Amino acid sequence: MLDKIKEHLQDIENAIVTDAKELEVFRVNYLGSKGLLKGFFNEFKNIPNEHKKEFGKTLNDFKKSAQGKFDELQQKIQSSGVKKESPQLDLTLPGYPVNVGSRHPVSIIINEMNDIFSKIGFIIKESFEIEDDWHNFSALNFPEEHPARDMQDTFFIESKIKQALRTHTSSVQVRVMENEQPPIRIIAPGRVFRNEAISARSHCIFHQVEGLYIDKNVSFADMKQTLLYFAKEFFGKAKIRLRPSYFPFTEPSAEMDVYWGLETEVDHKITKGTGWLEVLGCGMVDPNVLDNCGIDSKIYSGYAFGIGVERIAMQRFNIPDIRMIFENDVRFLKQFTQVV
Repeated sequence: MLDKIKEHLQDIENAIVTDAKELEVFRVNYLGSKGLLKGFFNEFKNIPNEHKKEFGKTLNDFKKSAQGKFDELQQKIQSSGVKKESPQLDLTLPGYPVNVGSRHPVSIIINEMNDIFSKIGFIIKESFEIEDDWHNFSALNFPEEHPARDMQDTFFIESKIKQALRTHTSSVQVRVMENEQPPIRIIAPGRVFRNEAISARSHCIFHQVEGLYIDKNVSFADMKQTLLYFAKEFFGKAKIRLRPSYFPFTEPSAEMDVYWGLETEVDHKITKGTGWLEVLGCGMVDPNVLDNCGIDSKIYSGYAFGIGVERIAMQRFNIPDIRMIFENDVRFLKQFTQVV
C-alpha cells in the first residue's frame, strides 16, 4: 500500500493541466469525496498497528502534495486568463426584465388606515382567527338568542369547547381589555369570517379595521372628532354625519356617512343619489362590555368603531365584483403595481 501511495505521489508531481476542465478532473481524482485520498484514509483502519505511524506520515505527505499541486495549477490557470467554459456576455443586448411585484388592494387600504390612526396614538393589535364563545360573543354583550350565534351567520368548529371562526376583530379588543389597563388606544386589523352566500357584493371572508379607545371621561364628541380626522385623511372629505344604529357592544351606536357629493355619474351610483357614502359603524362601548373585561365602567368610558376594508377597496379602485379580490388572478393584481 505504501508503494502504491508513493507511485501516486510521483504522478501528482508530474501532473500537467491546461484548462479548468482538466483541473477539475485532477481535483476529483485525488481530493474528491470518492478520490484516492479518501480511499487511502478508509484503508488506514486495516493497517497493522506497527505500520500505522509510517502509513499515516506517508498519507499526510500525499494529502499535502495533492492539495499543493491543485493550488499551484489553479493559480497558474487563473493567471493565464483561462476560465471555465461559459457563454460570452454581449453587453449590447437588452437587459433581462425584472418583474415588479405589487401590494394586494386589501393590504394597500389596511396599511393606509394603520398609518392614519398610528399618527394619533393608536397601537396595532392582532390575535387569533379561531375564537371561543366568550371572546367572540358573550363578552361583547351578545345575548344567547342573538342571530349571529346561529349557524347561518357563523362558522362553528367542532371541539370540546365552543369555538368559531371569528366574525369580527372585536375579539381582539376583548383580549386587550382583559390584559391591559386604561388608557387603551388600539386598532385591530384582520381577517374575519361569516357564513354568507358569495356574490358580487358579499363574501364569506373579508377584512376589518376596528378601533377602541378607553380612558377616563371619553365622550361621544371625542369619537366624532377622531372619525372626522379619519375622513379628512383617508377620503379627503370634511363633512360627516352620524345616524342612530344598533350594535350589541356599543350604546349609543351610530353609522357614519361621509358626504361624497353628486358631481359625477359615479357619485350618483355609489351614493344611490343621496350624496352620502356609508363608511363605518361606531358607538360608545357598552358598560356591560367594560365590566365583562374587568374594567370599571363607573370610572372609565370609551368608544369603538369598525370599518369593512373590501367595501372601501372596491370604491377606491372601482372594483365591480368582490370575488375578484380573492381570486388571485395575476392580471388583476398587476394593476396595483404602481399604487403606493
